Amino acid sequence: MKDCNSCGKCCIKYGDGDISATKDEIDLWELFNPDIFEYVKGNQIWFDPESGERLNKCPFLERVPSDNPDVKSKYTCRIYLDRPEDCRHYPSLISEMVRDECEMIEAIDLEKPKQAQKKLDFLMRDSRPPSYS
Repeated sequence: MKDCNSCGKCCIKYGDGDISATKDEIDLWELFNPDIFEYVKGNQIWFDPESGERLNKCPFLERVPSDNPDVKSKYTCRIYLDRPEDCRHYPSLISEMVRDECEMIEAIDLEKPKQAQKKLDFLMRDSRPPSYS
């Protein structure tokens, strides 16, 4: 399994309303991160603060500028340390990564999915809740 190359596929795929934030996260944003909270509507995330319409992508996903048009785009998250748990826990399964065409997957991971899952679990150990097993 390769390290994440910041391709943004996961954020692009799930950033249009397919992720959620917990009530606690939303409450904390309201108190300490109003710049994030302004994109919340009715305890759901990623709504335009002016129109109230659901956004079709996460407002905090940014393409990293590049002077070379031949270089594949890379992305960064402006709220990485305050991102929703759904974002923190992704990816959780090798099958999920395959389905989403995650660029971390290598041929050996497909040949040995149980071994790959163990490696993924190790890599994600700091992002998952203690109860995850």
